[in-house]
Amino acid sequence: MANIADHAKSSDGQLSFICDFSPPRGGDAVLLDGATALDPDFVSIAYNPGRSVRVNSVAVAAWIKSSMSQDVVFTLATRDMNLIAIQSLLLGAQLLGLENVVVVQGDPLMNRDRERLSAVNDVRPAELIALIQDLNLGVDFRGLKLRQPTKFCVGATIDLSRGLGAEVALTGRKVEAGAEFFLAQPTFDAQMSQRLFDGYAREYGEDLAAPVFHGVQIMSVDGVRFADIPTWVTDDLDAGRSGDDIALQTVREYVDAGFTNLYIIPPILRGGRRDYDAAARVMAAAREGLG
Repeated sequence: MANIADHAKSSDGQLSFICDFSPPRGGDAVLLDGATALDPDFVSIAYNPGRSVRVNSVAVAAWIKSSMSQDVVFTLATRDMNLIAIQSLLLGAQLLGLENVVVVQGDPLMNRDRERLSAVNDVRPAELIALIQDLNLGVDFRGLKLRQPTKFCVGATIDLSRGLGAEVALTGRKVEAGAEFFLAQPTFDAQMSQRLFDGYAREYGEDLAAPVFHGVQIMSVDGVRFADIPTWVTDDLDAGRSGDDIALQTVREYVDAGFTNLYIIPPILRGGRRDYDAAARVMAAAREGLG
């Protein structure tokens, strides 16, 4: 299995894709068929998107890896589990041969959620990143030695919608904690990504060395539209331009700016389904025309 950070650093300027994948709301393997349409460098397994009950990201990642011989990365959120549960799950992921993990906080609970459950958040994402790196040294969160250290490549997220200054500072804390790669939420603007790198270099006096996979969201005319979608994107989509074409324009802009590590987000359709065929088309067209 490939280590994401090593893979990105050895790609020598070639296009490299991580593609987002939502675990199904049921435990039948047939519900994972959508992954067969994809051919990224890594499939990224989300963690209970939309705060809904889904198959655990570790289980899905292990199934895709073993059944499809596909490199994977699983997501863990600090929101739902205490540190004993999180670190036990990580040891289980090690047993299953998983190597790459992305740490997130998880979407905040809504008022109606709080009527039935509580957020845990024993630690923040940067703190969990540091604790996973301790596991890699063979020590659990209590300072007790493990029988065998883990070997996780630990990633984190970047969301520039929270403001450039705040995100530069948060990225720095995650790097200091041990983040080895990043998945950036989509902006449809390669220049925003460049401003992140420039801001990081000004703040810390050095370049951001950890590879960043820049988000490319594929839109659909009948899909779910979240906040922070630029007006030109929704206008083009409503005028009949395909989501594939808009995504490929974004890919070209990233490549022209020198960014070749990309995080593909398939369209989210009504009811929570994903259009993985669209993601496969965009990656294939990008490789043929830009790779």
